Amino acid sequence: MADTTSDAPACDIDGTCYCPLTGVIDTLSRKYAMQLVSIIGAHDSLRFAEIEEHLPTASTSTISKRLDEFEEAGLISRTQYNEIPPRVEYSLTDDGDEVRTRLEPLLEWASAAE
Repeated sequence: MADTTSDAPACDIDGTCYCPLTGVIDTLSRKYAMQLVSIIGAHDSLRFAEIEEHLPTASTSTISKRLDEFEEAGLISRTQYNEIPPRVEYSLTDDGDEVRTRLEPLLEWASAAE
């Protein structure tokens, strides 16, 4: 029997196409997402307050939401230390580091265009 599968992305009636990039684009297109990847990737690990210092215009809730989304997507790891006071640190996973590496040329291009 002949292979009838197509390499073309499947598209809905409204023209929305689904491809492997869809999830990545959805995640990285959110507010402060690319900046967070770059900031966390520039350090071994960061605490929440340190991340906030790097993004003074971002709200605490937005940063928290992005970190949760990144953890769910497997881009960052969240390490909680059982100390008093509690300490939580965020770092990029291998996948997150790969995203950061691939974003660098785009960010350099955007900086040069300013």
